[in-house]
Amino acid sequence: MSKDRNRNQIIRKDARGCFVESLNDVFSIGKAHLAFVAYDLHSPAGQRQTDNIHIYLDIAELLELCRKAESGELRQSVQAKKRDGDKGPLYQCTGGTSAERLRQLGKPRADGMSLSRVFQLLPGSRSDFLLVADSGPGERDAKGLIVPRFGKKPENHVALSMTMDSFCELLLLTRAHYQAWLSAGYARSDVSPQEDEIPSVGEAAEKSLF
Repeated sequence: MSKDRNRNQIIRKDARGCFVESLNDVFSIGKAHLAFVAYDLHSPAGQRQTDNIHIYLDIAELLELCRKAESGELRQSVQAKKRDGDKGPLYQCTGGTSAERLRQLGKPRADGMSLSRVFQLLPGSRSDFLLVADSGPGERDAKGLIVPRFGKKPENHVALSMTMDSFCELLLLTRAHYQAWLSAGYARSDVSPQEDEIPSVGEAAEKSLF
C-alpha cells in the first residue's frame, strides 16, 4: 500500500477477501471518503485487487448517521427491519463521475457513459449490517445527478458484514478526524480552501490500493 494511503487512512475494517477504509483526503470539499476493496490473495502481488469502489458521503449525512448511531435509533431501525423481514436499505448514497469529467481526466469509459457509484447500508443476515458498494455505467439525470444504469449487474461489487460496534467505530472515528481537521482550519483561519487546493474526486477514485 502506498505511503499516501497510509497517511490518509483514518480507519480500516476487514472482512473475508475485502475491506473498507475511511480516508481524510476530501474533507475540504465537504465529503467523507470510503474506499471499498475486494482482493484475491491467490493472485500475484500487484494483481490481487478484484474490485475497487470509492464512495463519497456528504459530511452532513455522515453526521446524521453518527447521531442515529449514538442515539440508538440506528440499532432500533435494523432490529425492526429484521423483525419485519424488510431487506430494504437503512441508508443509501448514490453519486458518480460524469462522462464529461471522465473525458477531462483522460479516462473516459469505453461506452461513453458516466461512472455511477452506489453505497447501501442493509440489515445483515449474519451480522448487524451489510455494507454494499457497487459501481458501473450511469447517466446524468435532469437534476444533474449520476444515476445507475447497471441494474443488478454492477461492474464492481464489494459487500462486508459488520457489527454495530464496528460500524460505529468507522463512523465516529471518521467524524472525530473531520472535527479535528475543521478545528485546525479555524485555527489557521483557513477553513475555506482555495479552489486550486481542492482535490479532484474523480482523480482520487482512480488511485490503486495495491
